[in-house]
Amino acid sequence: MFYAILASVLFVLGLHGLFASTHMLRKLLSLNVLTSAVFLLLVTVAAVAEPVDAVPHAIVLTGLVVTVSTTAVALALLIRLSPGGSDTARGRPEGDQ
Repeated sequence: MFYAILASVLFVLGLHGLFASTHMLRKLLSLNVLTSAVFLLLVTVAAVAEPVDAVPHAIVLTGLVVTVSTTAVALALLIRLSPGGSDTARGRPEGDQ
């Protein structure tokens, strides 16, 4: 029961951060908190069942891999699309070829 309440609180915090923030990095972090809440709820529901079902655990593991990859791509896009991000991210001064 405790983990279901914790998942609900994390979900609400993630939604609040997603809709209240204007900064894209904060939105990305809020989206990660939101997905963590969903994963926690899935594992909590799977642990209550007797016998323990392995399918939700496999789904959560797959979701974690997808979340890490999409977060990496989103961070790369944020760096690339930020003002001066494409040159300064590589350590070169702006305008230097």
